[in-house]
Amino acid sequence: MWDYNKKVMEYFLHPVNAGEIENPDGVGEEGSLACGDMLKLTFKLGKDGRIADVKFKTFGCASAIASSSVMTEMVKGLTLEEASKITNKDIVDKLGGLPEQKMHCSVMGMEALQAAIANYHKSKGKGVQTKKIEGKIVCTCFGVTDKEIEKVITENNLDSVEQVTNYCKAGGGCGSCRGEIQMIIDKIRGKKEKGAETQAKPKKLTNLQKIQLIQRTISEQIRPLLKTDGGDIDLIDIEGSKVIVAFRGMCSKCPTAEFTLKDVVEARLREFVSNDIVVEEQSE
Repeated sequence: MWDYNKKVMEYFLHPVNAGEIENPDGVGEEGSLACGDMLKLTFKLGKDGRIADVKFKTFGCASAIASSSVMTEMVKGLTLEEASKITNKDIVDKLGGLPEQKMHCSVMGMEALQAAIANYHKSKGKGVQTKKIEGKIVCTCFGVTDKEIEKVITENNLDSVEQVTNYCKAGGGCGSCRGEIQMIIDKIRGKKEKGAETQAKPKKLTNLQKIQLIQRTISEQIRPLLKTDGGDIDLIDIEGSKVIVAFRGMCSKCPTAEFTLKDVVEARLREFVSNDIVVEEQSE
């Protein structure tokens, strides 16, 4: 049993603004039945351009219903510009908090609201437009893109894969995307792996020092990260500032190998070894 506070339970047991508006000005849908949570939001504008009425239909848990319900109260009377600025943190604060594992419900509410506003601007209430998914799908189990993951990390100051899963469900299915989620976290937050703080980049390196530092960085900073997703990497050769590597395991078959090569391998080597390093994948 989740430890919900009294306010969450009140909105769950006695939700306000439940239902659906006929001929709405804006419609937004988020989530899916396959994922376990789904929200449909509809709103109607008044003559003054402010949200006069708003209703929701939610299939999901107590936190999903409570988040949707309190959000409808929050947006009534606001302009669309004002409503678009509401974040999932605002929803959680209004509820007095949610369990960490249920934060994705507040994110679903925020995204449904944004989708409804986008729908209004695009169609003026003449029909529901499919929400455009920006970015590349990272979590195929729940259809979460890299841009959506970046958004929840940035807006909620997240620093672990488990937190990302709690906020948007990415990584909560088969788990095969957890390594890539960690890469996104590291890229955004500049987070270093354990021991990185002690690995200083010398101002000037001899050839031998450079080779040793490249090997160490691959071994301590890059390989463990790739192995979390079933991949691996081998150092093939070093030609001056050019480092030639070969991906192994799942990385060798991954469609995002180019991203990994530049944004992970090359970025880490430039950070810990030398700014002029260029990484290339071994040609077949």
